[in-house]
Amino acid sequence: MTNRFLIGFLIFILATKAFGQQPEGTLYGQVTNESGEELELVNVAVIGMTGGTVTDSEGKYELKVPANALIKVAFSYIGYNREIFTVRISANQKRKLDVNLSIKFIETTTIEGKRTDNQGMKTLPARMTKEIPTVSGNAVEELVKRTGLGVSSNNELSSQYSVRGGNYDENLVYVNGIQIYRPFLVSTGEQEGLSFLNPDLVENIKFSAGGFAAKYGDKMSSVLDITYKEPERFDAGFQASLLGASAFAQDVNSKKTLSYIAGIRYKTNQYLLNSLETSGEYQPTFLDFQGLVLWKPSPVFHVSLLGNISENIYEMIPESRETRFGTLNEALRFKVYFDGREVDRFRTYNSALTLRFEPSDEFNIRLIAAAYRSDESETYDIQGQYWLDELETDLGADDFASAGINRGVGTYLEHARNYLKADVFSVKHMGSFLNEKWNLHWGLKAQREIINDEMWEYTMLDSAGYSLPHSPDNIGNMFPFTPDNTLEMNKLIVSESSISSTRYSGYLQNKWDLSNEQTEYYLTTGMRFQYWTLNDEWLISPRLSIDIDPTWENDITYRLAGGVYYQPPFFREMRGFDGRLNTDIQAQRSIHAVAGQYWDFLAWGRPFHFATEIYYKHLDNLIPYEVDNVRLRYFADNMAHGYATGVDMKINGEFVNGVESYAGLSVMQTQADIEGDYYFEYYNSDGELIVPGFSVNDTPVDSVKKEPGYVPRPTDRRVNFTLYFQDYLPKNPTYKMHLNLVFGTGLPFGPPSHERYKDTLRMPSYKRVDIGFSKQLIAEDQGFRANSPFRHFESIWVTLEVFNLLQNNNTVSYLWISDINNRQYAIPKYLTSRRINFRLIAKF
Repeated sequence: MTNRFLIGFLIFILATKAFGQQPEGTLYGQVTNESGEELELVNVAVIGMTGGTVTDSEGKYELKVPANALIKVAFSYIGYNREIFTVRISANQKRKLDVNLSIKFIETTTIEGKRTDNQGMKTLPARMTKEIPTVSGNAVEELVKRTGLGVSSNNELSSQYSVRGGNYDENLVYVNGIQIYRPFLVSTGEQEGLSFLNPDLVENIKFSAGGFAAKYGDKMSSVLDITYKEPERFDAGFQASLLGASAFAQDVNSKKTLSYIAGIRYKTNQYLLNSLETSGEYQPTFLDFQGLVLWKPSPVFHVSLLGNISENIYEMIPESRETRFGTLNEALRFKVYFDGREVDRFRTYNSALTLRFEPSDEFNIRLIAAAYRSDESETYDIQGQYWLDELETDLGADDFASAGINRGVGTYLEHARNYLKADVFSVKHMGSFLNEKWNLHWGLKAQREIINDEMWEYTMLDSAGYSLPHSPDNIGNMFPFTPDNTLEMNKLIVSESSISSTRYSGYLQNKWDLSNEQTEYYLTTGMRFQYWTLNDEWLISPRLSIDIDPTWENDITYRLAGGVYYQPPFFREMRGFDGRLNTDIQAQRSIHAVAGQYWDFLAWGRPFHFATEIYYKHLDNLIPYEVDNVRLRYFADNMAHGYATGVDMKINGEFVNGVESYAGLSVMQTQADIEGDYYFEYYNSDGELIVPGFSVNDTPVDSVKKEPGYVPRPTDRRVNFTLYFQDYLPKNPTYKMHLNLVFGTGLPFGPPSHERYKDTLRMPSYKRVDIGFSKQLIAEDQGFRANSPFRHFESIWVTLEVFNLLQNNNTVSYLWISDINNRQYAIPKYLTSRRINFRLIAKF
């Protein structure tokens, strides 16, 4: 199948070159700057046509153009003003045209990622969501992972991400001022559909990894602020690939008073999931519709309605799994045959009505009424019969890499009937008043939450005919199941709970302009409050930031930010390992201290932006948790304190003239100390430490109490490097390449005992390379004959993507099995292998 797609793609591209042949002339010349210096890599192209060329090292160019036609030729170079010339050339004529480009001031050049609002928010390049290779289909979150400071992820199937040592639940997401929630019962990346964020509808993306202003809500790690488009003209488009399809349309009436934008998306992971080590029948489907209607009955009063309906169904009938793991000296094979199936359903509904009154550019107020509903079910009955074998490691043996000694056999049975319904209703008022010297913002919000949860989940392990945990034998008794030897499950959760509560919150924030002739100073101060009726807790969060722009350093700005960031618990943090809710739980707290430097500079005549931030976060009142794939399981108690500290660096700019690339490096450490935890080390009569399953003399005669102290948090990724690089063919820029590279050191993990001090093992490093090749078949403003079937298209792109180019086996989680001696083995679960995807993107 892969070869057929490659051959078909190449034939399709080459065939496009065979159409439209006509007489040509030649335009040539040299491009220089105002000082007479030759400019290399200047883009030279005919407006409305594909193709083009670039100048060489001497600034010279030569371009074939249509003969006997009035055409416009554009000369563009980043950092210089664009020049357009109208010419007409006869057939086979050669005409010389020398061009002089004038440089722009660096202040007028827009570099995405530069500080723009003095509130710690960085603008990310929304246009890249159409180009970036993504396995999950969540282009906005993929963009955040590649271009945001301090962001990391170890699961390409998931839209979730970690920011500066925080977990997935610590990230705020807003769309047009409305907070977005994600399903509660999703436990693996395979189950995920598409997130709420539809890239076809997105106009602006802002992101902060810490130290954000008071107007953004109560989470400990990050905020992602999305603004949807307000249509000014008709526009439509679609895209289709092996992973799904999407389409959107927008329009506005002639009076510019009524407009809409709507999108529909379909996704199926079947093609990707067939590359997993667990073979079987996968039937995942996701369908989503989203729309925004805007009405402007008067110039000062606006009404908008945002709605979303989505359904995600995940069905799986597993058949078998084979995993090979271990070391060169101890290679093992884990073989499983399955019975059973899994069926999960997630239905979500979102709606928001916004009333906006804006009598002037300085003053506006908004009233937002929003509703969210989630109806979720997770059901499965899966039995696995496994064999754990040693593999022959002698390279000279005839049976090299084949199974030799059997270390264990067993069966495990997993069962779940989990159901959850959640309703969240909110009313929020927001306002702002702007002045030359200060910007005042305020807001009030009331939110009602109703959640009903039913959980019935168990796991039974049987190793070599013995159930684990193993009850005392009762051989010969006519009543074998007595109170002393009942059948014990490895895991058993039975619970039914419901909560109904109200939260009240608000903020007051002001930005002061304290600038003088030497330096621009902006001081932003703010305060948030929240009250929750469930635990009767009041929270006050002061926040402050200072932005400095020295006039003697026109290309460098500085920022200092700090504050208190509370995160009141939501349903997931309240539910413990036994399924019961702790309604007395309190908010977690993170105290941020962030210092940043942002440098805009020219290299090779092109602008770049280099951002550096160092940070320290003091964490207390923490609720410890464990991570399994993308599922977070909390201890449901405020029983830890910790910290997160590190440095983030990101550079972006025109490494290749005309296209923007990003490279980022993060170094970080986050640890926590669980209060009151301890364990004992036991020693035998020889004074040796007893290691269960390994010590010959395992009779204890002495013990020592140990307090673990600080241990790595589950998101402790010490080093993370990302690269998103774009390039094109110099003489034909309609052929583009997009490279996505990720490296992250391994995350901590440990045995499933819920004892966090044991989670000091490390997963292998996460390494992944994705690459895409694109060809623009139809360019903007390209003319077609009146009867051409392509006359309605504004642009068409075709893309060939190769996911996991280097075929790395990345580990996302572990399955733990035990033999009768209770020796445990961690069986890695790998993510997707190499896959090729074909994508068609069209715009009308």
